[in-house]
Amino acid sequence: MDDRLQEKVALVTGGARGIGKAIALKLADAGADVVVCDIDEDGARATCSQIKEMGRKSEAYKINVTDFDGVADMMKQVIDTFEKVDILVNNAGITRDKNIFLMDKTDWDSVIGINLTGYFNVTRNIIMPMLKNKNGSILNIASVSGLIGLPGQANYCSSKHGVVGFTKSLAKECGRAKVTVNAIAPGFIETEMTAKLGEDRIKELKKTIPIRRFGLVDEVAELALFLVSDKARYITGQCFTIDGGLTV
Repeated sequence: MDDRLQEKVALVTGGARGIGKAIALKLADAGADVVVCDIDEDGARATCSQIKEMGRKSEAYKINVTDFDGVADMMKQVIDTFEKVDILVNNAGITRDKNIFLMDKTDWDSVIGINLTGYFNVTRNIIMPMLKNKNGSILNIASVSGLIGLPGQANYCSSKHGVVGFTKSLAKECGRAKVTVNAIAPGFIETEMTAKLGEDRIKELKKTIPIRRFGLVDEVAELALFLVSDKARYITGQCFTIDGGLTV
């Protein structure tokens, strides 16, 4: 077992599946105790169980990140149980893809609310102890959609562009307190979300990627582990693309 995160406590939102689950397991494998948050309570508990099997401490919380007061209450419970949070991974997110002339207000509000406002809600409720302790790492999961525009994703692209800006601004605010803030912008990664694209569409998309395949959640998790570890303490305010060359 890797021990670079020994005695660290991490909190991962959207940890029930996909990239969030892979990151939660990777951090636990590196020695961290991990708090798993997701609106899918059963999925969060399943991830939590796997972490406990590794010999790490873990708790699962059902939370809607758009609920500021609910997040605040959860954080009080987390601090009571774990005493601190050293690492925050903001990952919870959804898509509601439609062309703008078909997109209703609910499609817009739900994506912005979870993918961007949710990041604020969680970060705002966790940042003060990090600043007081002069130690911490925040990692925001963005997307290549936050770097380029894609049709049918006005809401999603806007939210992920916002995450990149949020990351850069927060890094400048927190640098003096030795709290690093970075983002990862994945391209097409093999998850339940991309599986819904269908076999024919996936084949077409792979042709646009220089490496000619989708990425793996474990590849994203490896990058995440590095960025929240002490080996990356001089890296902050950056957005790292992991997309097989898609946006080159």
